[in-house]
Order: sequence, then C-alpha cells, then structure tokens
Amino acid sequence: MPLVSGSRFGILHAMPSTPPAIAGVRASRLQLPPGPWSTVLDGLCARFPAIPRDCWRERFARGRVLDAAGAPLAPDAPYRTGAEIHYYREVRDEPRIPFEETVLHADAHLVVADKPHFLPVVPAGGFVEETLLARLIRRLGNPDLVPLHRIDRATAGLVLFSADPATRARYQALFGERAIRKGYEALAQPLPQLRFPHVRRSRLRRGEPFFRMREVDGEADSESRVDVIERGARYWRYALEPVTGRKHQLRVHMAVLGAPILGDPLYPVLCEPMADDPAAPLRLLAKSLAFTDPLDGRERRFESALALGRVDTHSLRRPP
Repeated sequence: MPLVSGSRFGILHAMPSTPPAIAGVRASRLQLPPGPWSTVLDGLCARFPAIPRDCWRERFARGRVLDAAGAPLAPDAPYRTGAEIHYYREVRDEPRIPFEETVLHADAHLVVADKPHFLPVVPAGGFVEETLLARLIRRLGNPDLVPLHRIDRATAGLVLFSADPATRARYQALFGERAIRKGYEALAQPLPQLRFPHVRRSRLRRGEPFFRMREVDGEADSESRVDVIERGARYWRYALEPVTGRKHQLRVHMAVLGAPILGDPLYPVLCEPMADDPAAPLRLLAKSLAFTDPLDGRERRFESALALGRVDTHSLRRPP
C-alpha cells in the first residue's frame, strides 16, 4: 500500500524527498488550501485543531515548519493559497513500545523486517517515532524506505520494504498482481465441523465503530484459505492464507467461522478497554512471504523467527 495519499486539503504524507528525516520521521508536505488566514500559523491551527497553538509555535521555533525550499518559516509568515510547506509530525510524550523488531534481510532494493506485536508500521494516531518505519530509517540510515504493504499494529511478523525509489514500482506491482504468497499462523478454538483446507469468501465493508469490518450481502471481494497445522485439546494452530488483502480480513473470517483469533479485542465483539496487554497479544503472525523477484527472477522466501506459543498453554486468553 503506497504511503502517498491526497485529500481535499492537498496533503501528501511522507513523500521521500528533502527536507531530511528527523529521528526517523520524514517531513509531510501540505499545499495550503484557500482560506481567510493571514499567517501560516493561523492556517495550520485551523487545519489541525487538535494540536494546540503553543505546540505549533514551538515547532516553528525549532525549525519544524519549512517552506518549499526547506528553509524554516516564522510563525508570522504570510499565508499564500497554493504555497507548499513542510512540517514534521510529533506526539508529545509518545510512549516507548518495549518490543524490538528484527531485520531479516537488507539489500539495495529490499528490507524485510520481523515486527513485534503492538508496533505500528507507519505513523498513525499517537505513534510517530515509535513505528517500524521510523525505527528502520534510524537504524539503516535510509530515508527512502517505504513499506510495500502493512499489517495491523496488533499483528506480529513480516513486513517488506522498498529501499530504492528506482525499483519500487516493480515490487509494488507484485501486490497488485497477487504475485506475493503470504502465509499467516493463528491460534484459535477448534473447528471440528469444518473440512480442511477451507476457503472463506465474503464481501467486507466498514462496520461500527468505523475501525471494525463486517461481512455484508453481495459479491465476495475477500478470500481466505484456512488449514490446520496442529490440534490441541483447547486450541488449534491454523495456517491462514489471505488471497485478497482486505482490512482485518483474516480476523473477520475466523470470527465468522466460529473461531475468533485468541487475544482479538475487536472480533467477534468489541472488548473495552483495548489497552495493550503483553500477556494476551493477538495470536496472529505474518509468518512467510514468497515471490519471484522481478529484478533477477530469483525465488525469494522469508520466514518470521517469531512464534505464537504452544496450543496447549494455559496462558492463552481473550481480554475480559
């Protein structure tokens, strides 16, 4: 999934260009939309009302708001519709996520990282520096890194990054053509009534609240293949293959089949509060990625070194 996204406000997030990344976080670009504001500071306060005015003043003072050429702007810089500015996203008192990623592979074109539970792939919500992308930019010193796909913050496992803008489109095309074979593992309750391997196809749309998904009537636009790796008395270990890549697809399909993934706070019902619990993570692991390299024709296969635990352990539980 590409990182560049537009909106009616003209925002282009995290384009890999100047100015340089700070603490692994690239500058975002904003083309100033039409409005009545006299200064850039006024326009930013109106565009981002959740950020206090004093926070913006502080960012200006520290050179975190720049013009199109990368020069620091003053808070009283005149507002000009259509002008391009850069700014750095920040989160006050951003919490440290006490779990570490592992780099399994790095070359001039690709980086493969093994992500722990609870670490976001890209900046979102209350996380900016504590993301897999920012950590890898800091660690590898490559501000051109872009994730070629994403997995949920709650999910652990493999994430593939493009390291070179010149070859990025060729790797991105693999996902659009469904030429990447993605394998997941999950722990969930037994499904003795099903015959395996089992294929679940359905139509997925946004549910309530907005961050959940649900099955609806209509032509299927999602497909998951489910098989059993190991059978325990209380839990089974499943091999899951998302043929399509809809949001929360594997989580929804397993819940609908009657075996919600252990530790899932969203499906089949929303559990609140949804605070991170290291003792009860979502037992879903992006275990493998396999594809034919479009640059040289080599067969590539990567395996996560992480594990979900034993199927007969008594520590597995859903949040209350």
